[in-house]
Amino acid sequence: MKAAPDWSLYRSFCAVLKEGSLSAAARSIGLSQPTLSRHILALEEALGLTLFTRSPDGLLPTDEAMAMREEAEALASAADALFRAASGPLARNVGTVRIATSEVVAAEFTGPILAGIRKVHPGLVLEVAVSNRINDLLRREADIAVRMTRPVQTGLVAKLVGRSELGLYAHPRYLEESPAPDTSAELFDHALVGFDTPLAYTKTFAIGGVAVTRDRFAVRSDSDMAQLAAIRSGCGIGVCHQAIAERAGLTRVLADAFKPQVECWIAMHQDMRSTTRHRTVFDALATGLEGFLKGGPDIR
Repeated sequence: MKAAPDWSLYRSFCAVLKEGSLSAAARSIGLSQPTLSRHILALEEALGLTLFTRSPDGLLPTDEAMAMREEAEALASAADALFRAASGPLARNVGTVRIATSEVVAAEFTGPILAGIRKVHPGLVLEVAVSNRINDLLRREADIAVRMTRPVQTGLVAKLVGRSELGLYAHPRYLEESPAPDTSAELFDHALVGFDTPLAYTKTFAIGGVAVTRDRFAVRSDSDMAQLAAIRSGCGIGVCHQAIAERAGLTRVLADAFKPQVECWIAMHQDMRSTTRHRTVFDALATGLEGFLKGGPDIR
């Protein structure tokens, strides 16, 4: 390799990795398909590697491409962070702020807060990235993150904004047809809504010290919003944040048997403290989420 490849080639490489086809990748970054194809060929030539092979399902990354993926995506994230940093002056509420948050928090918690920020500071552009990885901040994939677990990584400024109690809830329509259980044992006679893929956090779903496993669920999904939609639609009993359930008119069951709490944290990289727009969004999210978790008025 005589010279380092141009950044635009790596940008195209990351797009193909993410989308799996030249046409979809080209659309995602605003290039023509022939241009993007030339970028991939130029990068392969510069590196002396074959990065993708064709298959009936699209382009498949080679082992060499997968070995480059983490560093290439970090480069892409750093470039995006640079563009956001340059999008507005440091001392004014102008420019872009990217917020990483989970699916349910993005859909149910943050909308009114973001509307309030935009009303007061119309010069701000707010990007919402739905993700559960705290590494978003360390890799500069986001400026601010809202998480339901305490960040432990160094280099972050983090604030506990409140706690959310989880409970078992059902729509009143479901309970009209299937009366609420009086004991933990009776719960398993009901249709349950829950996860499809067991993960570490799913172990919190336990009744009477017994974990509720995947095979118990009548409706399964790894999407928190799909589970919430199923509960709201009367499919059965499932786990929901108390603040969301109360606003949705859901009925709680077995309140004494299942009431774990999760912490809500907001975090940003410590370098962001000197930038006005990041402090403004951080403080607004912290205040708004604190009010929401305390059962404040629903302003949607």
